[in-house]
Amino acid sequence: MLQIGTVTLKHPYILAPMAGVTDLPFRLLCAEQGAGLLCMEMISAKALKYKNANTRLLLSIHEKERPVSLQLFGSEPDTISMVAKEIEELPFQILDINMGCPVPKIVKNGEGSALMKQPKLVYQIVSQTVRALKKPVTVKIRKGFDEDCINAPEIARVIEEAGGAAVAVHGRTREQYYSGKADWDIIRKVKEAVSIPVIGNGDVTSAEKAVQMQKETGCDGVMIGRAAQGNPWIFRELKAYSETGRIPDRPTKCQIRDMMLRHMELLMEQKGEYLAVREMRKHVAWYTKGLEGSSKLRDEINHTESREALEELLYKRL
Repeated sequence: MLQIGTVTLKHPYILAPMAGVTDLPFRLLCAEQGAGLLCMEMISAKALKYKNANTRLLLSIHEKERPVSLQLFGSEPDTISMVAKEIEELPFQILDINMGCPVPKIVKNGEGSALMKQPKLVYQIVSQTVRALKKPVTVKIRKGFDEDCINAPEIARVIEEAGGAAVAVHGRTREQYYSGKADWDIIRKVKEAVSIPVIGNGDVTSAEKAVQMQKETGCDGVMIGRAAQGNPWIFRELKAYSETGRIPDRPTKCQIRDMMLRHMELLMEQKGEYLAVREMRKHVAWYTKGLEGSSKLRDEINHTESREALEELLYKRL
């Protein structure tokens, strides 16, 4: 178990927030496979402030996905804390603040990982939001902004002093994006610097890797991002390996196909057929990576326009 403020996670394996990936349908699939905590796509605090219609869709939460963490991004303490208070009645259990996103347009606005360069502003954002809410507030950070600014332990201490309930650390700098190797040693240093729970993130691609990260860093939880894309079963494997030391068999082609079809149905329920079919294209590429004939399937899927066509193609190829 993992305790984050008033929230108890049955398992310390967490689905990372990923824009365009961790929407409601995908989170439900990961919840069924045993994820200890589900993190929503990051949402702009400023967009919520101005009642952006498209942003409201990102707030969709289902009772079957508890516990779930809602993530905001921004750089204005007043805006983040005000918006957080306004949406606190929604059925999320943890509020997370993004201070790790490396995307240029986010960084250019002084948001995401750009905040790693401003400890005082980090303190203001976290402390104001903590005071505004009754729910736990957590923060996701990176190793640092670049090789000249590696300050994750310092930022983690600021977060703890400001009242943060936990911190997630991606072991890469902003300049690295997702290239190179994640530095697990920085996660260990963060764990040694604070007393709040520390969640490690970066290069965990299997249950064995997750346990290895925990042993090497002492982290309290492990966050899974890209390794969960097209692979919600990773949470089943993490749970089983941690409890029994054994990993369940990987899904068969038929099971992969059935999961894709279910994913498609959930997407249609939330977004309608037109968007669902188009969003499934990237998911199919992830689900079928490494399978025989997957490149041809991906090419064909990219030309499908309806649920019937997608379903027919999956049954034909898998």
